[in-house]
Amino acid sequence: MSEPAKASSERIIRTFRALFMLAIGAALAWFVYTNATQPDANYPFKLGLDLAGGAHLVYEADTSAVEPMEVDELMGVLRDVIERRVNLFGVSEPVVYVEESSFVTDEPIQRLVVELPGVTDVSQAVNEIGRTPLLEFKLLDQERAAQLASTTIATSTLGFSDPYVDTGLTGRYFERADPMLPQNSQGGGFESSPYLNITFSNEGGDLFEALTRENVGEQLAIFLDGELLSAPTINEPIPGGTAMITGNFTAEEVRNLSENLNFGALPLPITLASTQTVGATLGAQVLEHGIAAGIIGFALVLAFMVLWYRVPGVVAMIALLFYVVVMLALFQFMPVVLTAAGLAGFVLSLGMAVDANVLVFERMKEEYRSGKDSREAARDGFTRAWSAIRDGNFTSILSAIILFWFGTSIVKGFALVFGLGVIISMLTALTVTRTLLIALPALSYQTDRWGWLYNSGSKK
Repeated sequence: MSEPAKASSERIIRTFRALFMLAIGAALAWFVYTNATQPDANYPFKLGLDLAGGAHLVYEADTSAVEPMEVDELMGVLRDVIERRVNLFGVSEPVVYVEESSFVTDEPIQRLVVELPGVTDVSQAVNEIGRTPLLEFKLLDQERAAQLASTTIATSTLGFSDPYVDTGLTGRYFERADPMLPQNSQGGGFESSPYLNITFSNEGGDLFEALTRENVGEQLAIFLDGELLSAPTINEPIPGGTAMITGNFTAEEVRNLSENLNFGALPLPITLASTQTVGATLGAQVLEHGIAAGIIGFALVLAFMVLWYRVPGVVAMIALLFYVVVMLALFQFMPVVLTAAGLAGFVLSLGMAVDANVLVFERMKEEYRSGKDSREAARDGFTRAWSAIRDGNFTSILSAIILFWFGTSIVKGFALVFGLGVIISMLTALTVTRTLLIALPALSYQTDRWGWLYNSGSKK
């Protein structure tokens, strides 16, 4: 292939790559716009409590009856159970997380924080979450029962207030509940009461079998949310990890009980410690101010790049627009809940998104002034600036990881958006900016009449 034909082929390839990159950006921009403006979009933006308004609930978990080594595991199970529970009553993007009290005490207080965007009726949310039952199996202590029946001394003197003893078998070992609705028998037309079959996990099944084997003839009481449902007598060891809950249930009550248990039997008792409501109007103002700050910061960055770097500045502006579109598309695709802190991280990442471009452009100036044409200067500028870009972005990403790992929920939102922004800005600088610069016509320093990469001073 002749040199002119080869040069023409390379020019076509460069142009095609640049146009393809611009087409991807345009498609992503259309995707973001349609999903942001349509009320029934498949990928809408997910706004946090401080932007959308809603309810903020804080629960305290009672961990006094469990071993310290099991607290973290049980709190994780509790979080998952409550998250499944609040998802059932139509809350959009609930946020449920565990936090430990910052006060130095012998037993740190374990808290469960539930944020429900869009829910302003706190009482309804509390009632819905409170419907999740706490299942407990307790043995009847005959001696305790006799003391309570015969004494007039206050229960605080006795050291106990009820005749039941904890067995350690609770909803943490729960696996499945099946409603049993017996039909009329064929003979005498007798219809037994509906009841519930409980299936335990392997560990819970072993515990239940040992419990029934060691206490044959004793009464095993079944409590749900502290209310005694039934206290059947253990006639024989019960293997297989199943139990039957009986009582004066209707068919509807059994179905509801089964549904509640299957949707989450709490492994720990919890109490509501505080509630807070964030108005939708306040959230809208925060969102409006955050967007305005982002637009102003974005415009200032673009103005600086265009005025200082001329044509490469325009290329950086296009790359920065591409970066914004990619970030917004990620917010819609990924399970990222945008909060005010997240918006702050996004605005900050806008300012830092041009760091790589600035490093490359300064290197390009040196190569350009040394006699290389603009295309060759662009290639060498990216090559020589890569180590500085890599190190600078690595430290920023490391800071975001540390903030996300050790920070609270608000700090984590900031760190996640900031870290994503640093990564995406580096990728757009290395792909979009480079592709567009190389696709531009090659100019030399001496024949560059308009100083496309020369913004001050005079040529020597």
